[in-house]
Amino acid sequence: MSEQTVWTGTPSQITNFWIFLAMGIVAVVIVALAMMVIVELVFIVVPLAVILWRWLVVKNTQYELTTERLKTREGVLNRKIDELELYRVKDYSMEQPLFLRLFGKSNIMLETSDKSHPTLMLYAVADGETLRNMIRSQVEACRIKKGVRETDFAS
Repeated sequence: MSEQTVWTGTPSQITNFWIFLAMGIVAVVIVALAMMVIVELVFIVVPLAVILWRWLVVKNTQYELTTERLKTREGVLNRKIDELELYRVKDYSMEQPLFLRLFGKSNIMLETSDKSHPTLMLYAVADGETLRNMIRSQVEACRIKKGVRETDFAS
């Protein structure tokens, strides 16, 4: 059986809330100062550029869970694709800080035996509990399929 996509998602723009708020306040202050002829209105480009950039960074981050791997694609100008073989996942946890809970989002953290990504975080994803369970079942199915067992050696 070939590899199939089980879930795809992106982080929520809510991760940018504080940056958007801060830059919005800066933009309002710049406009207010420009009205008083203290600052040129040209400076409003800076906070707007920061807001646009942060929005693009989140918009161009994609997660894909398949029956064998978890793929992360990110990058606005330069593209980076990372793949984590599911049989390397050792532990999974979900955290819901109060701010994310207000919007029904969660962070999923995976502890792995992968050398390049010992810890992988999926930020501000919707329905985190379901996703964590999906990852867990795919990890177990992948281990059974490949005949792989996770073993920890005491130091």
